Amino acid sequence: MIAGRIGRAWRARVGTGLLIFLAITPALGAPPWGWFGIRIRDLSETEMDDLAVKLGVHEGYGVLVSELIKDAPAESSGLRAGDLIVAIDGRPVVETRGLQRIVGSTPPGRDLSVVVLRDGRRRALRVRVGPMPADAAAERMAAEFGFLVRDRVSSDGLTDPGPSLPVVAAVGERTAAERGGLRVGDRVLAVNGAEVASLDAYRRRLIEVSLQEELRLRVQRQGEPRTLVLPPAQPALSVQ
Repeated sequence: MIAGRIGRAWRARVGTGLLIFLAITPALGAPPWGWFGIRIRDLSETEMDDLAVKLGVHEGYGVLVSELIKDAPAESSGLRAGDLIVAIDGRPVVETRGLQRIVGSTPPGRDLSVVVLRDGRRRALRVRVGPMPADAAAERMAAEFGFLVRDRVSSDGLTDPGPSLPVVAAVGERTAAERGGLRVGDRVLAVNGAEVASLDAYRRRLIEVSLQEELRLRVQRQGEPRTLVLPPAQPALSVQ
């Protein structure tokens, strides 16, 4: 489970604040991608055991809704923070990556049936898929390669008052980003040869990237520029 592996690595390095990802992104394809507008995470083994004891459920799987994003499609769907999503369109939801792929590949405007566990009871909901905003799409694309980017921060921990510059905030273990040599603190200067002078420019370039191809990043590290090549986030599909 790649998503779970990345989550554990990031928790150890940068705290739980960066563990929760924006849902939802597809495996492949061009925008518009589908999304619910929720923050989600996998259950830990301890949480699974607690559910079995406290609620008498035995699924042993599911994805926890941590937060509903304001004005996103899920806000009016009946989903709540704390819901455990266990099925979508009749398919069991085992971990975050599977949920992301199902919703991401669904055309915006379509409703999906979602089954959640809430207060020990199953509830069936209908959630409309919306188009994913560019900033969320870029964040999820980076997560597929195994890294997160945030605004440049000043020495006192506050956002720098200057231009919003893309700086690597987390790198997952055993990911394409780590294998390509990316490090926390690297300032991204270019994506696949295109200069990115701001966070918005970085996002625009990143959503054009293919997960099946190498990602070339030019970064600044300790004042020195260097070029990194991240291997594909996903293997190319074979033609049968």
